Amino acid sequence: MPVTIVTGGTFGLGQAIAVDLAERGHQVVAFGLHETQVSSIARGFEAVLGELETKGLSHLVDVLDADVSDEDAVHRVIEHTLRKHGRIDGLVNNAAIGPLGTVLTTDATMFDRVLSVNVRGTYLCCRHVIPHMAKKGGGSIVNIGSGAGYGKPNMAAYASSKGAIQALTMAMAYDHFEDHIRVNLTIPGGGGIVSGMSVGRFNGDEAAFKSRNIAGTVAGRAVEGHDLANAVAFLLSDEAATITGTVIDVGCFSHQGGPLARK
Repeated sequence: MPVTIVTGGTFGLGQAIAVDLAERGHQVVAFGLHETQVSSIARGFEAVLGELETKGLSHLVDVLDADVSDEDAVHRVIEHTLRKHGRIDGLVNNAAIGPLGTVLTTDATMFDRVLSVNVRGTYLCCRHVIPHMAKKGGGSIVNIGSGAGYGKPNMAAYASSKGAIQALTMAMAYDHFEDHIRVNLTIPGGGGIVSGMSVGRFNGDEAAFKSRNIAGTVAGRAVEGHDLANAVAFLLSDEAATITGTVIDVGCFSHQGGPLARK
């Protein structure tokens, strides 16, 4: 039974990933923060705990309160995982914040916070997990990117952080190739995926978010959490044993300037 850590795994897309992996037989350690973060409606652990109990998966998922940008907190999560399960097979770096703003409207404190959570958090988790994966002969890391990583308007700090995540993914794929550690990137896209962050940018109004003139995906609908979870699960699995340094765009051509508008 694989053991997988999911950062930001207590709400929205992270919750979908954590629950999906548990349903596939992973032992999951999901962590996040109780309090609401900037630009997000995510708050508390009630939703994920309720879903796990309803689906009979509570025994497969530990839900922890920890700040991904705090090295001591990350170390505690890793130690908890090793103490309980003895190893770490997978890591999903999903935790992120993404306030809107240009370089003129984003103050330096906020810019630093975005980079601290989105980039430093990924770095810290990888730095603490990779030695354990290498010792056991390999593992899989999946980072969650964004179409903003290619540059999007009014997202200066967020775009900077997600561009950095893409570059960091490729660098780690090279660096840990001989350790048999796969490092890949998934990008949720299509412009309609409902998450704490995306709805938070619309002041928590999910109806207003969904009403935008966005085409969604080739499936004829917006991306949903389980679509992203499917891609993550594949990259974590033995079916992706030879895949590293790869981007899976789960949406609508984010790397080519999408999403598309409805006709």
